[in-house]
Amino acid sequence: MFKINELLKATAGVLVCGEINASAKGISIDSRTIKPGEVFVAIKGDNFDGHNFIGRAVKKKASCIIAQTINRKQPVKGVAFIKVADSVKALGDIARFNRERFNTPVIAVTGSSGKTTLKEMIFRVLSGKFKVLKNIGTENNHIGLPMALLNLDKSHDLAVLEIGTNHFGEVGYLAGVCLPNIGVITNIGQAHLEHFGNLNGVFKEKYTLIKLLKNPGIAVLNSDDGLLNKQLAIKKKPGLILGLGIDNRADFSASGIKNLSGKLEFLVNKKYRFTLKTLGYYNIYNALAAIAVARVFGMSYDEISRRLQSFDFPQGRLKARKLGNIRFIDDTYNSNPLSLKQALEVLANLKVKGRKIFVMGDMLELGKYRELFHRQAGRQAASVCDAFITVGGLSRLSAQSARDSGFSARNIFSCEDSRQAREVLFGKLSPDKDDVVLVKGSRRMHMEEVFKA
Repeated sequence: MFKINELLKATAGVLVCGEINASAKGISIDSRTIKPGEVFVAIKGDNFDGHNFIGRAVKKKASCIIAQTINRKQPVKGVAFIKVADSVKALGDIARFNRERFNTPVIAVTGSSGKTTLKEMIFRVLSGKFKVLKNIGTENNHIGLPMALLNLDKSHDLAVLEIGTNHFGEVGYLAGVCLPNIGVITNIGQAHLEHFGNLNGVFKEKYTLIKLLKNPGIAVLNSDDGLLNKQLAIKKKPGLILGLGIDNRADFSASGIKNLSGKLEFLVNKKYRFTLKTLGYYNIYNALAAIAVARVFGMSYDEISRRLQSFDFPQGRLKARKLGNIRFIDDTYNSNPLSLKQALEVLANLKVKGRKIFVMGDMLELGKYRELFHRQAGRQAASVCDAFITVGGLSRLSAQSARDSGFSARNIFSCEDSRQAREVLFGKLSPDKDDVVLVKGSRRMHMEEVFKA
């Protein structure tokens, strides 16, 4: 619930017409689903312009319209019109206003890979004891995060929010919206290099989160990551920094790792036993981060262990699945050099009677390094798989690199799209129950098409 005068204060907007003391029930950016009494914020996107749907929002009894352009010759009874310079920023401003109403601790998660899995893992653990708000799926940008934060109310004990970025300044902007008390960085990897330039650029953008933490300012960092490890020794901001790692002296460390039929078992701080339903060794880092956050809020190791043991990993993130009797590893959500290396390590460590088949789509947004990383991926694939299917022009370089590494050309197939890759997989290769197939690529490559009949 907002007052019109509160919306004006939050957005620094101008009231064109309407009652300044009127009330609004909520915020919507979709005229198709807006409910009577809600505020309609007209967002201008790449493929649509909400300003074209102001009339529809008014007909559906919106209580207020917030827009960059308002052409009203006459007032509309019961509807306030607020003009703002930037409606996307206005949405973030309202979300920040709502966040500042409550003393609810906010946990923010960022990193080059594993963000969504970790956010869901933290939510799963903390929900055993608290009422927790989260952003849905991967809605982690300048639209999705504010929309999630607008759902924060006095009933919530905690909030855990994923922060995404592919341009400089986005982490800082979103941290300024959600005002986090705890910041978690999963890792620093070669993602979005088209805009960040190099790993130092990635680090600079991600670490902005830690610099902007509110009191008490608790940072949770992967101490096995070279760039993040340096920050554990160099304290540039008041507050607490917790490190996590494998077989090291971190605040939260994992050891005694065992792979038990698709599950990972390990000890935390050489004492507390944990089990994860995953093939991905690197998910231990996510678990350690979730454990660290839960311990900050007073949960016992036994409570945390029970919650993590039953955690179901999100779709498309190294998820084991079957089509008929054929075993697949579905890692189709996205791809970058770090996550691809991690996926190939999983494939390498699997014991199978038959073949290991890798279906690889292009890794996007790598800028000037795109050819280098795709050739490197080809060499990595050649050392792991028995058959290699590539999708896209960049992955064709991976195929060539695999051939140059001595991989048999008879077992390499280059395809234009994922549907063609599916035809090659089920036609020429015809996998059976003894084989395992890893499928991975960037989101825009639509690698999930490989699984469709």
